Amino acid sequence: MQWPLRNARWLLLSVAVFLLDQWTKHLVVASFSYREVLPVFSVGDSWGFNLVLAHNYGAAFSFLADHAGWQRWFFAAIAVVVSSGLTIWLLRLPAGQKWLAAALALLVGGALGNLYDRVLLGYVVDFLDVWAGRYHWPAFNVADSAICVGAGLLLLEQWLDGKPAEQKP
Repeated sequence: MQWPLRNARWLLLSVAVFLLDQWTKHLVVASFSYREVLPVFSVGDSWGFNLVLAHNYGAAFSFLADHAGWQRWFFAAIAVVVSSGLTIWLLRLPAGQKWLAAALALLVGGALGNLYDRVLLGYVVDFLDVWAGRYHWPAFNVADSAICVGAGLLLLEQWLDGKPAEQKP
């Protein structure tokens, strides 16, 4: 079979995301106490960026974090199923769909980064904290960033795919 090998190189992007995610989490865990905050920069009291060690027992925005622990395995199972499906989709892509391949690779790498934490630790390590005024965006990590960029690329690619070729950038 030829199809699995055609796009396998894109999985290197997934591996790079996974390794960068785990490396940055390791650095933060080794350097910070739980909930310790290190201000990185701010623009007065209007907005800024901190590093903070946080544990997310739920999903995005700590969804279901306050439940009895069943959510750990529920979200892990979802990550395995989704990552598997996205990997198969990636490997079966026709040649030349670079943006879609990159999107899928980012999604897979991010999902596996958070899956690794969830299975080994029981929670996901988050450490990036963006704030504006008194509002703090929920802490996130490199894997979350890759998932968001991958989802954005996926949406953009799907939107552009519906346009005539002369309108595509």
